[in-house]
Amino acid sequence: MVNEEAAPALMTRTWLNSLMQRYDLRPHKTLGQNYVVDPNTIRRIVRLSGIQPGDQVIEIGPGLGSLTLGCIEVGADVLALEIDDRVLPALSEVVGDKARVLHCDALTVEWSQLLGPGPYMVIANLPYNVAASVVLNMLAQAPAARSFLVMVQREVAQRFVATPGTKAYGIPSVKTAFWGTATMVGDVPADVFVPKPNVASSLVRIDRHPTSALPDPEFVFPLVQAGFAQRRKTLRNSLSGMVSAEAFRLAEIDPGDRPEQLGIEAWVRLSEAVSSSAKPSG
Repeated sequence: MVNEEAAPALMTRTWLNSLMQRYDLRPHKTLGQNYVVDPNTIRRIVRLSGIQPGDQVIEIGPGLGSLTLGCIEVGADVLALEIDDRVLPALSEVVGDKARVLHCDALTVEWSQLLGPGPYMVIANLPYNVAASVVLNMLAQAPAARSFLVMVQREVAQRFVATPGTKAYGIPSVKTAFWGTATMVGDVPADVFVPKPNVASSLVRIDRHPTSALPDPEFVFPLVQAGFAQRRKTLRNSLSGMVSAEAFRLAEIDPGDRPEQLGIEAWVRLSEAVSSSAKPSG
């Protein structure tokens, strides 16, 4: 059990250092283990997520429980998914029976088997190398997850929220815009983490569009992938063999444009035009 005197309501630097010493833990760099140890920052992140008492919350990568405790404090029902089995005993001490913890990889878990009808809210502190994959996989495979608040490296955050014509705009931007509305809602200073990261961190909130209103991504995303695979080329060249001149005309898209000039609405129109022009007349 947790020593009451050593366990304040939210994670502090002193408590975290004590946990790591007692369990002989070292932050794992490749897993992006930078723990938030400032209670005010934890409460701010939870507030920006919009989590309310009774909400079902999926936390990706709880680590030693900093954000988990913040969600528990507001009365949420938390399921925390942790890939690193080394931290599980310490995490169990921190959260006790106030949250459920599952040892698994969020990139390979079967969301349809794990989650009920929801709705769920997702909160996560994600490392640079898997952030986009985790979020985009959940958007595609876990429709019960209705909103996300993710803390990521600032460059990754910029890709989630980027608009057509900007330097950061690419496949993650298009796919995120397909599934929902992404907003940069704040930054997190490096000095509230242990260890202190060498990169800037930002918070992105994503609110999912109604699933019933979405077109089939299987028609849209292959065009996006092909277009951005050769982003310096015009659409006429990068989508050669996939999109006819007639489809470009029907979609009202200039084949001389480049992929970064097209917003999600244009990509959807183009996929619909490809489907329409491929149908036999009569």
